[in-house]
Amino acid sequence: MTNTPFLVEKFGMGLPYERYLQTGNEERQRRWKQVYDAVHLTDAQKSLVGGFVRQMKILIFSGIWCGDCVQQCPLIHRIAEANPEKIDLRFAERAKESELVPELRINAGSRVPVVVFLSEDNEWCATAGDRTIHRYRALAHARLGPMCPTGIVAPEKEELDATLADWLNDVERVQLMLRLTPRLRQKYQD
Repeated sequence: MTNTPFLVEKFGMGLPYERYLQTGNEERQRRWKQVYDAVHLTDAQKSLVGGFVRQMKILIFSGIWCGDCVQQCPLIHRIAEANPEKIDLRFAERAKESELVPELRINAGSRVPVVVFLSEDNEWCATAGDRTIHRYRALAHARLGPMCPTGIVAPEKEELDATLADWLNDVERVQLMLRLTPRLRQKYQD
């Protein structure tokens, strides 16, 4: 990622989950809450996230209006809330950002959600989005065509759980990257 100052600025201006939800109207808030209420980390998943030792920042370029964001961002929030001491999650509304910087565009488009992972000292670690593999499989199976899902109805529980696991794998991957990097191992003498 060559535009680290942009990411640091957007992270600093980013909103925590609850404040971000308040930017949406009542119906949009209901849709996000519906998905959030439908999914929970297992005890094993909570234990995994609770064992994270490195600070990490997660910045999500999102759309409070976006069906894919409705169906995925609450899952990432569930992961982050399992260890708020180590995971700092923020949201930036893409509509307010207009076009994403070229490094964040996916398949030549300003799609959302785009999830950016940063280290505690703002080093770029990874970018993920706009959908996980399970989300893409579900969309392909349902043959939704070119229209974005509306988020009016939450996905089936099985799909939510699989998508949650996909996002957890991404978060764990970055945590392990941070845990094993020589730069941070030297800093923390571990």
